[in-house]
Amino acid sequence: MAESGGRRAGADLQAVVDELADELGRSVVVNDPVVRMLVTSRHFGDEDEVRVRAVLQRDAGADVARHVLDQGVAGWSRAGVVPERPDLGLRARLCVPMRHAGELLGLLMVIDADRSLAGSQVRRIEEVAAAAAALLARDEESEEDRAGRDRLVARLLGDDVADRDAAVSTAESAGLPADVAQAVVTVLLAPGSARPEVATALRVVLDSAAHRHPHRSLAALAPGGGTLLQVGAHLDPTEVVGTAERMVAAAGRLLGGPDGAGGVVAGVGEVVPGLRAAFRSGRQARAAARGARAVRGLGPVARWEALGPYAFLLQLPDDVLGPDLVPEPVGRLLRHRSAARLVATLRAFLDHGGSMPRTAEALHLHRTSLYYRLERITEITGLDLQDGGNRLLLHTGLLVAELTGPDG
Repeated sequence: MAESGGRRAGADLQAVVDELADELGRSVVVNDPVVRMLVTSRHFGDEDEVRVRAVLQRDAGADVARHVLDQGVAGWSRAGVVPERPDLGLRARLCVPMRHAGELLGLLMVIDADRSLAGSQVRRIEEVAAAAAALLARDEESEEDRAGRDRLVARLLGDDVADRDAAVSTAESAGLPADVAQAVVTVLLAPGSARPEVATALRVVLDSAAHRHPHRSLAALAPGGGTLLQVGAHLDPTEVVGTAERMVAAAGRLLGGPDGAGGVVAGVGEVVPGLRAAFRSGRQARAAARGARAVRGLGPVARWEALGPYAFLLQLPDDVLGPDLVPEPVGRLLRHRSAARLVATLRAFLDHGGSMPRTAEALHLHRTSLYYRLERITEITGLDLQDGGNRLLLHTGLLVAELTGPDG
């Protein structure tokens, strides 16, 4: 939609909110689906700490968003109450999901600390919420525009050099300056991302994050998940990771996952010099997201820098990085009846550079017992552990097995 159309829709939404607030004599706000403020009325003396903070900062805070979403509001079909949280400075609110064609576009909230809204007032609020949803839908991108943005991000981060260069030259038409100093990519992965409800949740959290910096971000859906491309003169990696963590938590709650997880993970690439290098950050972010899913203790948000020895393997295509890539000597060890104990011993031995004293200390094991276990590993694998090449093969094989095993 043209920018002037977006401004008209925003002005119309503001007018609807102001009219409802004046009619009720209460503070009213419209948030997006992850509880970021879009439009608010003036105060009516009922404001709480959360409302004041949201008006000043355009963000109520992660704890408040978590509390609201934990009530299951994304699945509500009609008005409900978000209970108070004195520890957060939050008074009770009536909350009405704003839907258009089944898609959740926002949350209309009215402060109701004493639960004194009458039934007729609640029905009126639901009517206004439906009208406001229609206005938000009018301001939404068309499916064609969204698809075009998805294609642009895919081209900017793709493998074809000529296509990347052409995409950079057209990036400004999407509101992204092409001459920025830095760029960074975050990739979200979600199970069942082809399902409409999962795709919608990913789109909501990605768009919400992008809208915080409208001329410095592009969000797009991609096979298996979604992508957030951020640019700027100076990007703070800590802030980038924080944005990824908020997106994962919000997507998980929209999908009804336990503790805001929902199986959603994110990977964050390095900050790179400019838009033309963004593909490198994108490649790293995809690997990191795969690592967040496959490596225990790494997720749900993984940075490229944290991948360590997994980094190379996680860049291999899915049809290459599979169980068939596990070397046969490692496979024999993994199939052995004493696999758990022997694999732990071998991993400790390799992690400590083949040092017997340090391995024995790490395992709290007598050296005689350690020698015995290492002899058994040599017999099963058929490999001399004193050979550097064999140790490299075993170490790499264990990493591959970890990434491609039943829990990988």
